[in-house]
Amino acid sequence: MARLRQARVLVVGLGAVGSYAVEALARAGVGYLRVVDFDEIRVSNINRQLSAMESTLGKLKVDAAKERIQDIHPSCEVEALPLFAHEETHDLILQAPLDMVIDAIDSLNPKVALLAEVMKRNLPVITCMGAALRRDPFSIRCAPLAEASYCGLAEKVRRRLRRRNVPLTMTCVFSVETRSKEMAGEEIEENFVDRGRQRHSLGSLPTIPGIFGLTAASLALEHLLKGPGVAPHMDP
Repeated sequence: MARLRQARVLVVGLGAVGSYAVEALARAGVGYLRVVDFDEIRVSNINRQLSAMESTLGKLKVDAAKERIQDIHPSCEVEALPLFAHEETHDLILQAPLDMVIDAIDSLNPKVALLAEVMKRNLPVITCMGAALRRDPFSIRCAPLAEASYCGLAEKVRRRLRRRNVPLTMTCVFSVETRSKEMAGEEIEENFVDRGRQRHSLGSLPTIPGIFGLTAASLALEHLLKGPGVAPHMDP
C-alpha cells in the first residue's frame, strides 16, 4: 500500500478503456493520477464510459474523472489536463516524475506520437489496442506490441513506430478475436487526428473496453508493486 500511495501514474485517453483503468487505479490506492483528454462527455458515451451519465453530460471528461476519483479516494492527488495529446503537448503531459503511463488513446497518429515519445523518455508504458466491435472477453491478451495479432490498430501502430525506429517492446493489451467485416471499419476511426473532428462511430459493448482498461490497470499495479526495473509484461 505504501508503494501505491507513492506511485505516480498517467492515463491518456478517458474513453471506455481509460475510464476503467483510472477507476481501478483510484480504488487500489494510487496516490497520484494525471488524467489527459480534451473531449467532453456526450450521450453516445453512456453505454460504456464510467464517468458518462445524464448528470455529467457536457462536462469535460477530465473534470468528471477528477470528481469521481476524489469521491473514491479523497487523498489522491489528481492532475486533470484537458489537452489533445500530440507533439506540442507532450512536455506537459509527460512531465516528470512518472512511474507508469497507460495509453488509452483511440486515434492512430496521436497514439503513435505518444508511444514514440514515451519510449524515447524510457518510461514504463502499457498501450491498449482496438476494443470496439469485439464481443469475446476470452480473446483478450497481453504481450509485447511486436507480438499483438488479429488487431488492425496494432498493425498500423507497429508500422508507424518502425518508421520512427521505435522498439516494439512496450506491453500491449489486445484481442485475438477473429476480425469481422465490421472490424475492418475500425480503420476509419483510427486514422482521424484532428481534435473535435466528427468521426465514424464504432459500436462497443459495455464489457470489452472495460476489461481492456481493467487489464491495463492490473498490469500497471503489478509493475508498481514489484518496483522499478521490472517490465510491465504478462505472458499471453
